[in-house]
Amino acid sequence: MAAGRFPNPRSREPAARAPSTGKWEDAVVHVLIAPCAFSGALSAGQAATAMAQGWSQAAPHDVLAAVPICDGGPGFVEAVAATAGGRLHACVTTDPLGRSVPATILLAEVAGRPTAYVESAQAIGVHLLAADERDPTRTTSFGVGALLSAALDLGATRIVIGLGGSGTNDAGAGLLSAVGVGSRARLGCGGLALLETRDDDLHGLEAARDRFIGIDLVVATDTEGPLLGLKGTSALFAVGKGASEQQAQDLENAIGHFVSVVSRVRPPAKELLSGALLRPEREPGAGAAGGLGYSLGLLGARRMGGVQGVLDAVGFDALLAAADLVVTGEGRFDWESLHGPVAQVAAAAGKVGVPAVVVAGEAVVGRREAMASGLSGVYAVAERRNQVDAALADPAGTLTARTARVARTWSPARS
Repeated sequence: MAAGRFPNPRSREPAARAPSTGKWEDAVVHVLIAPCAFSGALSAGQAATAMAQGWSQAAPHDVLAAVPICDGGPGFVEAVAATAGGRLHACVTTDPLGRSVPATILLAEVAGRPTAYVESAQAIGVHLLAADERDPTRTTSFGVGALLSAALDLGATRIVIGLGGSGTNDAGAGLLSAVGVGSRARLGCGGLALLETRDDDLHGLEAARDRFIGIDLVVATDTEGPLLGLKGTSALFAVGKGASEQQAQDLENAIGHFVSVVSRVRPPAKELLSGALLRPEREPGAGAAGGLGYSLGLLGARRMGGVQGVLDAVGFDALLAAADLVVTGEGRFDWESLHGPVAQVAAAAGKVGVPAVVVAGEAVVGRREAMASGLSGVYAVAERRNQVDAALADPAGTLTARTARVARTWSPARS
């Protein structure tokens, strides 16, 4: 099994059935294994390996392709690199508190363009902070800006930035300071400090935008929320990153002030037909990763869905064309899953008539709802609550064993 590739693509003609036994004769099932991370237990790549091992144990005659899937958050670079190829470049950036941390940028040739894949969580992921360090009033996105500059230095003319899993809430002000806007001392001190922002703190904004002229800057995120308001980044996510309810409100006020300063320094453009002002803080995804979507929009970025960005990068449509079955997975299949990466994988498979099933650590969604999302089956590693601890104690082993049982259900028996 080669990751992300079917070794011997065959025609899509159905296999012949044996009338006496009802079994397929010499049938080979082409299985596309495309899981997400099993949060806190396995990365998407580790999950794909475990599932492929389980399937091969039970159905060694089948042909497998393993494609880790991610929504733009932690594991984004790993998911793309596992299938799309290219070269990983090691670099050093800074974490949300300004400490040096290692990171990797994937540089690949895509449609004749050097394309860099950057993962914001490598610089500002909440996982980089201890529990008592989580304070979005002072954490900064400066490290993501450093990664952007490194991608430019590598000669990329297209940069895809995966957003998600951040421990920051600074509207991307730190990122802007890292690419030449104002100073780190003024913009790189966290979200609460933005309340003191003045117009001259944004000097260099136009020059920073000029740096990205001719660069296809793409934000990959499945978060569609705006920057401000009841559905904005501070209201929905600041408390989960360590803020108190009062601090979340203070961050809302500080970012609102920052936006007003930006709008004075660089007045919003107008929509050509209606003449309405184009407000970057209201754009879908502006609130992603603590507002990084907003700052990247100021630099000229366009947004695409995080899962779709990974599917495009790994050539998922071509893999589907050769597949008979898609097996996806995640740690917990719940109501949010019906609109998440697993559902998007199932929807892509459904468009070309390929059945999809999910193998999850736990499953709390009923069969009817799962089928409505395009899934033909849902299988849990821990089928009862008292099995959860055992599954977490050996996540790879239990996932391998459960996938082997699923393979025996879906792969034709050999005589």
